[in-house]
Amino acid sequence: MRWLAKFIYFKVLGWQVVGNTNLSKDTVKKAVIIAAPHTSWHDFYIGVLLRSVLKVKTNFVGKKELFVFPIGWLFRLLGGAPIDRHKSENKVKAIAKLFKDKEEFRMTLSPEGTRRKVDKWRTGFYYIAKEANVPIIMFTLDFENKQNKISEPFYPAENIENDFKTMRRFFEGVKGKIPEYS
Repeated sequence: MRWLAKFIYFKVLGWQVVGNTNLSKDTVKKAVIIAAPHTSWHDFYIGVLLRSVLKVKTNFVGKKELFVFPIGWLFRLLGGAPIDRHKSENKVKAIAKLFKDKEEFRMTLSPEGTRRKVDKWRTGFYYIAKEANVPIIMFTLDFENKQNKISEPFYPAENIENDFKTMRRFFEGVKGKIPEYS
């Protein structure tokens, strides 16, 4: 199926991947992967194609309402796990435990937490990475240039403000599928 994903990604859709393309060969077996800007449902299939192109296993979490029949089985097959965003449990610790329990686990999510324009990113992904002691890998969903740019692993320090400035710079100028939400 990888050849089909490559054909669709490169030839049919005309996308390209730049930056750290060695994720499948990388020694980083655990990471929080953040994808931005998240402006459309189209981001999902671009991400699924990209992971097939790079031959890298990733997982994701989504609101439990998405994991209902008939599409829920597909999301699970693709590495998805439902999360109840309304429970009072500590989601950061629960997700960080997934990293500790698995030999290989790369979780992809959107730092915006929605497909709409936001002024401020959510911080959960950052605290998950810190709690699980794993790096953050950034990748762009640049529909204007049809490009996924992938960062080297970024290890959060002790200053969230500086870390967020560094991560936001990686996404500067990137236009999502719906540019006004970028």
